[in-house]
Amino acid sequence: MHASAASARTVLVAIQDDTVRDRFAAALHEAGHRTRSAEEVDTLWTALDSSPNADLILLDLSLSNEAHTLVLGIRARSSSTPLVILSGSVGDADQVRQLSNLGVSGYVNDHTDHARILPALAPHLFPDSFNRRSSPRVELAVPVSYRVDSTIASAMTLNLGRGGLAVRTMSPLEVATRVRARLRLPGNSDDVEAESRVVWRDRRVGGMGLQFEEVSAADQATIDHFVDRQGLAPDGWS
Repeated sequence: MHASAASARTVLVAIQDDTVRDRFAAALHEAGHRTRSAEEVDTLWTALDSSPNADLILLDLSLSNEAHTLVLGIRARSSSTPLVILSGSVGDADQVRQLSNLGVSGYVNDHTDHARILPALAPHLFPDSFNRRSSPRVELAVPVSYRVDSTIASAMTLNLGRGGLAVRTMSPLEVATRVRARLRLPGNSDDVEAESRVVWRDRRVGGMGLQFEEVSAADQATIDHFVDRQGLAPDGWS
């Protein structure tokens, strides 16, 4: 969908690899958004200084050997702009926790194809329209399968919201693990799927929380309709 002039956003695309940077920039341009590009730290600082009011910063941590210092420098120049990290440039779960303390908004897969870039970035471009964490939670106990690389596991859901779900399992995955979750909602004949990330795990309660990061428009509409139909009060999940 092409953004109107009023809804067009400015995105700083700070990615080292030319192919990845151009793919994200092309998808944003096609949707009517404006981009500034940076392929190294110096051009990133120049872009931030010349365009301090960007609506979103898309960042490849590989631009610097000191990721923590890099994000601190960005926050010193632009303290409130949503900051989305390429997940392939993240080292480990400890780094995810450190980045969370620095106000990182989320992550996007480096290999996201052209058609799925806008759905993946939309919650960060238009946060007021999503409010994932404040969405209603629906208690739900249905089978869910989730794939990590070539491994597939099965479990039961605990609850579901527009932006994620809680899973009952005695073998929760590490925080920041990317998984592809699949489940069938009651009353529906087709499965819904979502590229997700583990955002909490707790062996004491036997569960983990998955935040949706990439969902097709049709599957997101199915989830939203199911959650809205329940009419339950908000209940945090992460």
